[in-house]
Amino acid sequence: MQRVRTITHRWPVDSDEARTALEPRDDLLRETEGCTVGEVVEFGQAHGPLQAYRRTVCADGDHVIERIEYRFCLPWFRPLLAPLVRRAVAHRRPAGSTSQWWAPPDQLTARQAHTLALLALASMAAAFANTLFTQTSTFAAEAFAAGDGALGVAGAVVRLGIVIALPFAFIADRVGRRRTIVLLAWLTPLCCALGALVPSFPLLVATQTVGRPLGIALSLLAGVAAAEEMPRNSRAYALSVLAMSAGLGAGVCVAGLALADVGDEGWRLVYLMSLVWMPVAVSLTRHLHETRRFETAHRVAPPMHRGRLGLIAVVALASNLFVAPASYFQNDYLRIERFFSAGDITVFTLLTGTPASIGLLLGGRLSDVIGRRRVIIWCTPLSAVALALAFSTSGVLMWAATLLGGLTAAMAFPAFAVYRAELFPTGSRGSANGIITTTALLAGSLGIVVVGVLRDQGMSYGQVIGIVALGQIIAALIAYRWYPETAHLELEQLNPEDPAVAVE
Repeated sequence: MQRVRTITHRWPVDSDEARTALEPRDDLLRETEGCTVGEVVEFGQAHGPLQAYRRTVCADGDHVIERIEYRFCLPWFRPLLAPLVRRAVAHRRPAGSTSQWWAPPDQLTARQAHTLALLALASMAAAFANTLFTQTSTFAAEAFAAGDGALGVAGAVVRLGIVIALPFAFIADRVGRRRTIVLLAWLTPLCCALGALVPSFPLLVATQTVGRPLGIALSLLAGVAAAEEMPRNSRAYALSVLAMSAGLGAGVCVAGLALADVGDEGWRLVYLMSLVWMPVAVSLTRHLHETRRFETAHRVAPPMHRGRLGLIAVVALASNLFVAPASYFQNDYLRIERFFSAGDITVFTLLTGTPASIGLLLGGRLSDVIGRRRVIIWCTPLSAVALALAFSTSGVLMWAATLLGGLTAAMAFPAFAVYRAELFPTGSRGSANGIITTTALLAGSLGIVVVGVLRDQGMSYGQVIGIVALGQIIAALIAYRWYPETAHLELEQLNPEDPAVAVE
């Protein structure tokens, strides 16, 4: 347990700060009404993310002394957030201004903050698994003398393994989010690590056809759990945090890609790195709670909302005809067309992809504040055009286009993703997400096969990626025209068949 931290302020008795100190604060946390004990006024935390909190105000001659004692504990992420939390605790904001630039629009409880941190860890492990084959496939294919056609088929086959993830989504609607997430957190890194031992390219594909879908199931259920636990104005923000964490997990994989330059078999070391995520499984097993919405509503068997399911599935299909091949063939394009080494690809991916985390955070906040549909229609077409341009250019323009495309795609991601959880009742939320994800992966497989075949027939990367980019633009237009606006609404307002649940 983390020790109690102390912050002390001293102000002249007639200062604005001294007068404000005698009023309850309502920013990062909401305080209780002041309780006078002798000459000391004491405030506690009525609602907020801290494990312990006490603020006292007392007179000392012609000065006022404010003393704040608090404890902040967050699994794994505390060293990163502790300085920001300390600053927020020390410097109160105007009443009602609850959100720092890095914090959600709503005040979270300690349980909500703790759950979001654990789900972020799960997203990191899942993203590593989801990125692993995409990043290493071109090097493994070269080692096993497989061509572009085989590479395209392999990418499609691995994505077809989504049928393995689908049962876990249905199981999560029956036995719970927590139990299924914990199981997947153990299975995913173990299955992915088997890729380090394979003697042939088909066997590598076979191991990742199991490991990658397990990671996908882990990722989608983490998103479902986050949406169920977060307050109404912070669901998109929560998914942006999971996506940022996923970026970190993918970044670990990308950074590990430099091991492929060690030798012809260096790519095997990247698969062995999967085992670094085992401690995450331990943390989830020990500390993750079941979502309150599942505990309240999971016995209800509501309809699937087929109209909503079909609409979101169509958007996922159109979008992934572009997203999957653009991601899958990027390394091949850099290696073959731009003569990048594994180390060069690592640097390029990290420098152009890391700033996208800003887009995720900004997109999540904008989606919760101004609405999902506006963010989608502004950002998605721009990202599609920029990323398609990156496959047609070189030098500074290629770097700039990739950076812009990644940033705007990241801004749109939370707005798209949050609909998958919001538009379905608790009893079918996992199943609906599984079906939508399956549709997206199948569409991605089709896009990869099409791009691979067209490449083998002599078309340039710029031409084929430009063609499939139309799918992303169509997806944005459909979402803007027919998606309902869900910002600022409780899940039970969007799904009235669900019983009310106390999620602060």
